[in-house]
Amino acid sequence: MGAALAEACVALGHEVVIVSGPVVVDYPAQARVVPVTTTDEMLVAALEEFAKCDGVIGAAAPCDYQPKQVSISKITKNGEPLVIHLIETPDVVATLGERKRDDQWVVGFALETDDRRFRAIVKLEKKHCDLIVSNGPSAIDAATNSVELLADNGTLVGEYSGTKEVVARLLVNEIDARLIQRKVFITESER
Repeated sequence: MGAALAEACVALGHEVVIVSGPVVVDYPAQARVVPVTTTDEMLVAALEEFAKCDGVIGAAAPCDYQPKQVSISKITKNGEPLVIHLIETPDVVATLGERKRDDQWVVGFALETDDRRFRAIVKLEKKHCDLIVSNGPSAIDAATNSVELLADNGTLVGEYSGTKEVVARLLVNEIDARLIQRKVFITESER
């Protein structure tokens, strides 16, 4: 979905920067890609890039949890159960939402399995998003997507289904119309 969104943004003439984990995806050649591996790296890169951008579309979340302790060497079998403790990773979109300037916007994605709209609205508020896209797990590794777009007050803006490219174009057109301020400066020369 991220590649389709980037392509739709490029098609509208926007400068696009993609902070991406290790995925096998063809991003548009016109976009600048900042590669990261961990959620912590993604947060650092996203904060740096967001400071120079008008807005962000958080199309895919990094992992929500990571091991509390990582072994640098092989863990040898000993016949006993192994317990892994997980801790939450930083929420990249929420951090950006908390730090956005008045002239910036944030669009999040909420992938949910149950109570999709309700949980998307909760995320919308928690992450300080201007819009949020609600979708389900059927979108993962699929060519198509079916989403709802919700405004910052939780109202339904639109429902879009189709290929990810079609859905991305519809979403970006709505984001463009609702959030991206087009400023025109007119000056007159002296007569």
